[in-house]
Amino acid sequence: MAAATPVAELIARHQDTLDRALAAIADRDYWSPYPEFPKAYGESAAGDGKAAFESLLGREFELAGHPDGGEPVAGEASPYGIELGVSYPHAEPAALLAALEAARPGWAKASPAARAAVCLEILARINSRSHEFANAVMHTTGQAYGMAFQAGGPHAQDRGLEAVAYAYAEQTRLPRSATWTKPQGKRDPLVMTKEFTVVPRGTALLIGCNTFPTWNGYPGLFASLATGNGVLVKPHPRAVLPLALTVRIAREVLAEAGFDPNLVCLAAEHEGSAIAQVLAVRPEVKLIDYTGSTGFGDWLEENARQAQVYTEKAGVNTVVLDSTDDYRGMLDNLAFSLSLYSGQMCTTPQNLLIPRTGIRTEDGERSYDQVVTDLAAAVEGLLGDDARAAAILGAVVNPGVLQRSAAAAGGELGELALAPRVVASPEFPARPSARRPW
Repeated sequence: MAAATPVAELIARHQDTLDRALAAIADRDYWSPYPEFPKAYGESAAGDGKAAFESLLGREFELAGHPDGGEPVAGEASPYGIELGVSYPHAEPAALLAALEAARPGWAKASPAARAAVCLEILARINSRSHEFANAVMHTTGQAYGMAFQAGGPHAQDRGLEAVAYAYAEQTRLPRSATWTKPQGKRDPLVMTKEFTVVPRGTALLIGCNTFPTWNGYPGLFASLATGNGVLVKPHPRAVLPLALTVRIAREVLAEAGFDPNLVCLAAEHEGSAIAQVLAVRPEVKLIDYTGSTGFGDWLEENARQAQVYTEKAGVNTVVLDSTDDYRGMLDNLAFSLSLYSGQMCTTPQNLLIPRTGIRTEDGERSYDQVVTDLAAAVEGLLGDDARAAAILGAVVNPGVLQRSAAAAGGELGELALAPRVVASPEFPARPSARRPW
């Protein structure tokens, strides 16, 4: 076990980061301590990160002191076809929640500054391993490496830092104590000494998603932890590793700072076991952060009445094409937005609304058919080279997407503007278990 790290030392170490983050949220400006360019982490960082990732494969993922007691959970498969073979400790919901409840009192008594400093130390250690996280995100979500590094690493860490900053700001916005004095004329004044205590809600449940486990998971995780709550992390069964690494690092930092590591626990599940439904309605769970399908999000909002529920559910992203003064630029932007990560992002455009009469451009009118044809050509141009296409498309993480693509190719969903094709990845030749990009 690593040497203990006094909380006062952590506060001093991360004070500048916290101060600058607080200034950024006050000014609504951009600031980040986490470089988004892979080369910023050193010449050997990419290779070291890949080696660290590979050292996790084919073995049980250890979480020292974590509740255990069941058959290890395994089942993740890389969309790129490599064998992962990672298994995770499994514990019953009652054991996990009991451990979290026992760990909470000491954390609840800690000051907002202490909790923020611990959270920032967790983020700093995660940041130092961004290349390792990029590989974990890539091989559980299907993101191409560039996206996995940025979105799964520094950008996710930014979101965690932002949550810590807002949590700290709210907890310290009012004085911890105050003296209230009311004059009484000739009589002695009425004097009351008031003390204000931030009271955490209880155990938080984080329900992770398959496509962006860290980017979608870190805001809720760090907001809950910074405000004195323990967090039970329930990853998507196809994307456990990035959040399991996060849990391991969080537990290590908590233990070194003198807190119970069971403030952050992992609820790994076999796909289809519905442990999230069991956990979501437990009375100990007072906060739920969820990203995923509308169906289950609606179920949580309807049934988890004992908890404050935050959901990010599926939406429909519509683009209305009316006019443009940069027709080529518009087409290029749309082509990239439609293609990035094979259209699996929550922000990917799904419906393009083009007037029957066409659109106005800097070179005159373009008919509906012209716009459709030109957009298809822009996509083909963007993805014409397989190596470039693979770096943009990544791999399809959900087999259902491939089924819908095949249905569209067969004409089941209407007339095609551009037929799908299989893109061969130079780095990952097609394997039986690979879900290849289209």
